[in-house]
Amino acid sequence: MQDVLLARLSNFAADAVGTILHILLILALSLVAYYVLRLVTRRLERMLARQGDGLAEEREQYATTISSIVRSTGLVLIVIVAGIMILAEFGLNITPLLAGAGIIGLAAGFGAQTLVKDVISGLFILAERQFSVGDSIQVGDIGGSVEKMTLRATFLRDVNGTRHVIPNGEIRILSNRTEGWAQSVLDIGIGYDESIGRAMGVLQAVGDELAADPEFNGLLLDRPAVVGVQELADSAVVLRMTAKTRPGKQFAVTRELRRRVKERFDAEGIDIPYPTQVHLTRVVLENKAPVVLENPAEIEIKEEVRG
Repeated sequence: MQDVLLARLSNFAADAVGTILHILLILALSLVAYYVLRLVTRRLERMLARQGDGLAEEREQYATTISSIVRSTGLVLIVIVAGIMILAEFGLNITPLLAGAGIIGLAAGFGAQTLVKDVISGLFILAERQFSVGDSIQVGDIGGSVEKMTLRATFLRDVNGTRHVIPNGEIRILSNRTEGWAQSVLDIGIGYDESIGRAMGVLQAVGDELAADPEFNGLLLDRPAVVGVQELADSAVVLRMTAKTRPGKQFAVTRELRRRVKERFDAEGIDIPYPTQVHLTRVVLENKAPVVLENPAEIEIKEEVRG
């Protein structure tokens, strides 16, 4: 009896050691597979960045997007395969789980239709190169920079730092602010008494100076140009200036143009009007005609009865 018990313990120990060794081997192979996956995705990223049309920055963004999706998808497959093999080592037969419970029933229970829709939409986004990691896009009411993209979802970071996760199947109307090129648009108002021709000349001089500035000429694809009179507003003649820029650089160019125009207009004595208000205080005297007094210090209307 004791010999039988020892034999069973010996067999159990041998099986346990064998199972542990097999699991360690599976984990080791999984790590090797992940290492190979990383090497392949890096090679793929470098290859895509060198080939294709468009600017080098756009090719790099597209290459980063593709490689990140391939890496994440490959990692999921490695984990699934390793998990199935480890379950098999413990003697669990997963065939009834896959066949008996049914892949279709299991998938339907977790909303596979939505998942398939998201994945297919993600494939179309990649195939059509609608956007890449690093692009600034607008999806409905949500806008921001693309931080990450998978086949299922797109991750955006807005200007407030909030991260938005948008399923690819929910992306219907998409606006890409960084596709190919962008445009800086600056509207500036001058007084009706100012010379339009003189103001336009000053604006063009500011644009020429910006184009010659080494810090900003790399952001521009064309020299800034004054379009002309954009609007005859209530208190100002609005002039428009535009500049074709590299993708995503229009905001920096617009801010710098606005700063330089303000400084140059101040130096040239060109007035930039702003709304003004006249504030009145009405004093009602008892049995006398009302007297209206001007009081520009504060906005209020007071009624007082004096004897």
